[in-house]
Amino acid sequence: MTHILAIDQGTTSTRAILFDARMRPAGIAQREFTQHFPQAGWVEHDAEEIWQTTLTVCREVLASAGLSAGDIAGIGITNQRETTVIWDRESGQPLHRAIVWQDRRTASLCADLKAAGHEAGITAQTGLLLDPYFSGTKVKWLLDQVEGARARAAKGQLLFGTIDSFLIWRLTGGQIHATDATNAARTLLFDIHKGTWSREICDLLDIPMAMLPEVRDCAAPFGETTLFGGAIPILGVAGDQQAATLGQACFAPGMMKATYGTGCFALLNTGDQPVTSQNRLLTTIAYQLDGRPTYALEGSIFIAGAVVQWLRDAMGLIDSAARSGELAEQADPAQDVLIVPAFTGLGAPYWEPDCRGAIFGLTRATGPAEFSRAALESVAFQTRDLWQAMRADWSAEADTVLRVDGGMSASDWTMQSLSDLLGAPVDRPVMQETTALGAAWLAGMQAGVYPGAAEFAATWALDRRFDPGSDDATRDRRYARWKRAVAAAIGV
Repeated sequence: MTHILAIDQGTTSTRAILFDARMRPAGIAQREFTQHFPQAGWVEHDAEEIWQTTLTVCREVLASAGLSAGDIAGIGITNQRETTVIWDRESGQPLHRAIVWQDRRTASLCADLKAAGHEAGITAQTGLLLDPYFSGTKVKWLLDQVEGARARAAKGQLLFGTIDSFLIWRLTGGQIHATDATNAARTLLFDIHKGTWSREICDLLDIPMAMLPEVRDCAAPFGETTLFGGAIPILGVAGDQQAATLGQACFAPGMMKATYGTGCFALLNTGDQPVTSQNRLLTTIAYQLDGRPTYALEGSIFIAGAVVQWLRDAMGLIDSAARSGELAEQADPAQDVLIVPAFTGLGAPYWEPDCRGAIFGLTRATGPAEFSRAALESVAFQTRDLWQAMRADWSAEADTVLRVDGGMSASDWTMQSLSDLLGAPVDRPVMQETTALGAAWLAGMQAGVYPGAAEFAATWALDRRFDPGSDDATRDRRYARWKRAVAAAIGV
């Protein structure tokens, strides 16, 4: 039993990755699933389809590696955070499609709660802001809008969970209704200081607390599954961005990582003390081990890799995501096109759910190359927004190095552009599967087959460091233009 099975349930696909005794990938399987957009600003997933893709990829990766349940010491789960599922306690059937973290349907509810003066109290308990991004208002919407849901919830017939909870419930045959502290911390319902669900917030949103899962450490027993030919314990759970923080070995206060997937999420480890942001960042739990939480400042960018998908799928300007970097290198340097990709609003540090995307600087000569450069640079500009906010909130470390991972980090052009705009080094690790690795490490450590944090951190290896090549005056001038573009987009 020397292998660990990591389930990486993301926003657009589900993956299963096997890690061997030396924490190296030994097999991978991946399946995409359907994205549903019922109306503008709404994003949904079919939780049943997510479950089926999870079963499929786990079985595929075991078969391709020639392994059986008896070879697996444990399962680690990492998941898209905030995405909300409510299901029937008896049948396990979802009440409604899952409402995805990107979904903005509860913007008016959040605005009403802010107007009523509730945001300060919610932030004090949860570290979060009142925004449709988080799970709490999604739960309220489902209970209010799905016929009969509130009555069923009041009778104890319905359960709520983020995707990790739903998968644990299904994997254990309905025996375990649990989550970990990192996912709980993203619901808008969890007091990150007390480590308990907030009765006050649940009452405010009219959410029965009996619906909520038990909260456990990131490395802990979460039951076992017998769906893959034998009993395998589930031993580790963390939301995707926290799992990537672990996979990047950001265990020391002041260490920072940014993951570039559908969105971009930057976390700065602040140790055992939560730091209250003065710059509209989130205070959250980076991980919790042995009952002790480690906190982080987090900034969330809703659209990162998704802007490249938009160029490919909606605009037809590129035929593959990899093509964007090639075209960006060919862009006319005399053109300074800017894209503000607020397709689902703006996240940190703006928190403008009603803002929509905008393009500035078009000329008759603007073509696919200029659009590609502007799309990739929009991610770098948004990262600088977070970088500056974090440095302002965290004064203990002035020379932070940014560790990066995720699909976009494979692009040398994009990472060099990021370093140029930050004026700071950007480190890309050899191991790119940091999110799955973080989940695997949690499970492997709990199983006793992987080392503790210090020894694990020593295995982190650098692939390439990108050092800034731009001068301060140039990067500051370009960033000032970005800020003007964002202000204009918000003002529309």
